Amino acid sequence: MQRKQNTEKAGYPVEDRVELEGIQGAQSDVIRKTANTDIAIGVKPERSLLDMILNVDNMFNASERVISNKGASGIDGMTVGELNKYLIKNYLELCASIRGGWYKPKAVKRVEIPKSDGGIRLLGVPTVIDRMVQQAMVQVLQPIFEQTFSDNSYGFRPKRNAHQAIQRAKKYYEEGYRYVVDLDLEKYFDTVNHDLLIKMVRETIRDESVIALIRKFLKSGVMIEGLVSQTEQGTPQGGLCSTIHNPPYAQ
Repeated sequence: MQRKQNTEKAGYPVEDRVELEGIQGAQSDVIRKTANTDIAIGVKPERSLLDMILNVDNMFNASERVISNKGASGIDGMTVGELNKYLIKNYLELCASIRGGWYKPKAVKRVEIPKSDGGIRLLGVPTVIDRMVQQAMVQVLQPIFEQTFSDNSYGFRPKRNAHQAIQRAKKYYEEGYRYVVDLDLEKYFDTVNHDLLIKMVRETIRDESVIALIRKFLKSGVMIEGLVSQTEQGTPQGGLCSTIHNPPYAQ
């Protein structure tokens, strides 16, 4: 049985059509940077960030990425194997619901992962559809935020890894440094203030339709033992918009 993602306006006559113009390679980065700069200074760009997210090529790449990751089902039970069938029937309506503002992400499914110190890491499994939308957002927003990160940061970033961090540490040691400071904010992701987070995101992203979409994912809630609880703080670790892109349950 097809499990349809709730867009809150079933049967909506889809008049809007996603642009078919592809965004490829280096041109993609240039267009993304230019559009975001225009939005930041108050100039209306030819294509908004939301247009780039919903671009048919970007969405297709996002769906392929979600399918290849072979992740677990969310609370609606839809599997990655059902994604293509869903998109054939509902792709245009899904995009229209996001553009129209009535797209509503489903609550994430709570998963508890044991930590090496005996504690528990709380992860959230979004639905397959929500994961695809998040992946489409990441593909457009990540190159923009990459420009703001420190060159000394290696965690959960494209083309960066722990081996490079070790090489940087080795270089510091060879330069004579002998002390390492290890800091960790306890339950940081579980206690993030949504308003402060959105305020900081707005310093880089000025497209309010994208801001609203990000807030919806923050507020989507969590299902624990069949009951949905609202999320007033924190970010669901395990989603594609969080820093943990490949949690253990995705394998």
